[in-house]
Amino acid sequence: MKKINILGICGSLRNASTNMGLLRYAQENAPQDISITIADLSEIPFFNADLTEKPAAVETLLHQFAQADAFLFACPEYNYSFAPALKNALDWASRADDNRLLAGKPAALLGSGGGMGSARAQYHLRQVCVFLDIPLLNKPEIFCNAFAGSFAADGRLVDEKIQGLIDQQLAALGDLTRRLS
Repeated sequence: MKKINILGICGSLRNASTNMGLLRYAQENAPQDISITIADLSEIPFFNADLTEKPAAVETLLHQFAQADAFLFACPEYNYSFAPALKNALDWASRADDNRLLAGKPAALLGSGGGMGSARAQYHLRQVCVFLDIPLLNKPEIFCNAFAGSFAADGRLVDEKIQGLIDQQLAALGDLTRRLS
């Protein structure tokens, strides 16, 4: 059976971000048949159709989108929506001919933030994914409160319950990816 390549994209650019902590846990604990690459969005400029040559960081990101069988979006919540870094990455990828970098490739969402975790942001991201033809995993949903002791000071996930949910989510995303391919 072919190994599934998942591209993890974090909407937060902070190195010690709890959302990056979720992705790092997923990457370090992925099942043997799943490989997770985490995209670096720190050098990605805002999408601009007037750019005649794509910057090297964008070319790298687009290559990662092309190589991915599925996506794992770590979705922080900014002002009741998802973060601009994540939206910008999707904007760049969506400009490929026939939306070939995104269309039909499944994704799972997870995120941390205050209060409701990142529930509102994830539901907004779901709307964007519908337009981009990205089939989303429905369960388990992962909304983490970043301030409830689930993370170490460096953003590392330490909550075993959330770790278990991520393990379940990766298994389900693997199953969905196999069914759709």
